[in-house]
Amino acid sequence: MDVEIRLEKLNKTLRGKPVLRDLDLEVRHGETLVVIGRSGTGKSVLLRHIIGLVAPDSGRILVRDKDVTDPNGVQREEIRGLFGMVFQDSALLASLTIADNVGLGLRENRLYPEPEIQRIVAEKLDMVGLKDAAQALPAQLSGGMRKRAGLARALAMNPEIILYDEPTAGLDPIMSDNVDSVIKEMKEQLRMTSIVVTHDMISAFGVADRIAMLHEGSVVQIGAPDEIRESRNPIVQEFIAREGAMIRAGRV
Repeated sequence: MDVEIRLEKLNKTLRGKPVLRDLDLEVRHGETLVVIGRSGTGKSVLLRHIIGLVAPDSGRILVRDKDVTDPNGVQREEIRGLFGMVFQDSALLASLTIADNVGLGLRENRLYPEPEIQRIVAEKLDMVGLKDAAQALPAQLSGGMRKRAGLARALAMNPEIILYDEPTAGLDPIMSDNVDSVIKEMKEQLRMTSIVVTHDMISAFGVADRIAMLHEGSVVQIGAPDEIRESRNPIVQEFIAREGAMIRAGRV
């Protein structure tokens, strides 16, 4: 399988603290790679590097063999349109309807005439099961529905690679399962390459083709869900056991 994204010896220090340390990682075309790890291990920082919002202190990020870390920014701009981002808090504008939130990027970038924008918005809302919520405001939706609206907004820009930052954070088990189902459906329908950052091991095992465990800024193990589940690495096993206990206790 072709490599879509390659990270080579990535290093980043923030506020005097090393966050990424000689991080190497490959993301294959069409796969869903889930990145797990404790808070503060650099998961969200990693996403921001991949999408080109943050520059590493050293190392390279290649997306389809184009260097995101190119100092003049030319190659970064060439690949930026490949990405869609689903934020942890959905990042919807409270004053706009769900339909207007989904169509915002299309309108601001003047990509299509208005009738085509409306068609795309309707199509993406239907895809995530929100066609009846088009005229609602974000505050009128449940947390799970807002997450799906955030996904519809990302899909409206027709990305080829989609990044999810804690997509099930703060959701109850039923809503989490709902979001996981949408992530899997998007992969099956659109054949997208996806990177999912999460601490939710039920979600990780449910959506991943492969799982990468981050610890102290580096990947300590990567493999298929069963390989991670059966890992003898004490760091991996401690994390899985801890997160499983928190889920059972109702704290996640």
